[in-house]
Amino acid sequence: MRVVVVGATGNVGTSVVEALGADERVSEIVGIARRPPEFTPVKTRFVSADVSEDDLDPHLAGADAVVHLAWLFQPSHKPMETWRNNVLGSIRVFEAGARSGVGALVHASSVGAYSPGPDDGASVDESWPTHSPSAATYGREKAYLERVLDTFERDHPDVRVVRLRPGLLFKRASATAQRRLFAGPFVPSRLLRPGRLPVLPYPKGLRFQALHTSDAADACRRAVTSEVRGAFNLAAEDVLDADALAQVLGTRLISLPPALLRSVTAATWHAHLVPTEPAMLDLALGFPIMDSGRARTQMGWMPRCSARDALTEALEGMADGAGGPTKPLAADRVDRRAAEVATGVGEMAGRPPRW
Repeated sequence: MRVVVVGATGNVGTSVVEALGADERVSEIVGIARRPPEFTPVKTRFVSADVSEDDLDPHLAGADAVVHLAWLFQPSHKPMETWRNNVLGSIRVFEAGARSGVGALVHASSVGAYSPGPDDGASVDESWPTHSPSAATYGREKAYLERVLDTFERDHPDVRVVRLRPGLLFKRASATAQRRLFAGPFVPSRLLRPGRLPVLPYPKGLRFQALHTSDAADACRRAVTSEVRGAFNLAAEDVLDADALAQVLGTRLISLPPALLRSVTAATWHAHLVPTEPAMLDLALGFPIMDSGRARTQMGWMPRCSARDALTEALEGMADGAGGPTKPLAADRVDRRAAEVATGVGEMAGRPPRW
């Protein structure tokens, strides 16, 4: 089986390449990235391509399956740039796959595509509406692609389409990358180590699900190598709420009204002190609790890592400045933090500095 992984050098892509390489049914992996890495995982060759503008057909030709993971979280101050890459680029991948005759398309959707969860906090299955509130760029783009795939499946019934909807994804190798993308250069990494923060403001009512990236990659491998189709929720069993986070962080949480924290986030985002747009807080507060039973029964998938352990691993990785073997996952360094400031927090172009 020949598999193309689009966006193969990020948090999820590096784990997917590793998982596919360990599967004897996979004979070749083509990793597509804007900046191919120097390392060479087993069975894998990398090619350079930008999903928003380059010809993808030659890279997808002869593929049995395409895994689409490419995504830009930044620049949050330039939503048209992320739309061009995330939405229009994804559409170009889907269309190239159809033209190339691929048998399966596995797309990384998200809990962020869902409409806000029910008022009683009950868990939802994959039939829950994917009409994410439009204020947050991330949710808007993920939900729009759900509609695009509805049409794609209608027009291309011969392509097996799988939509994976994971919770928040963590692993040590992507810890610094996530600090750059969501917290910015002014956060002291040492304070992120569990037990270092004496107190932490926390939006009242926030609870969410998480997953170790390797577990998400295992679900992706199963989606590629089986005959399943449709949407699959992916999350560890435990839910991270205020009590769980206080234990993970080893700190005391101060519950504050979400509106107050949103105002603080908005002020720091507009001042280019943090890269995360304030609407992301509203999106997170509306996340439904997902039931992952379908993935367990139809794919035989079972997460090996708890949400608490995945988050702890990421926090310790941030404190250590940990990184991975690709440029998007580059480890923390003083000069790289300086480059984050120089390029503008939340303004970083789609092609980051070539560290």
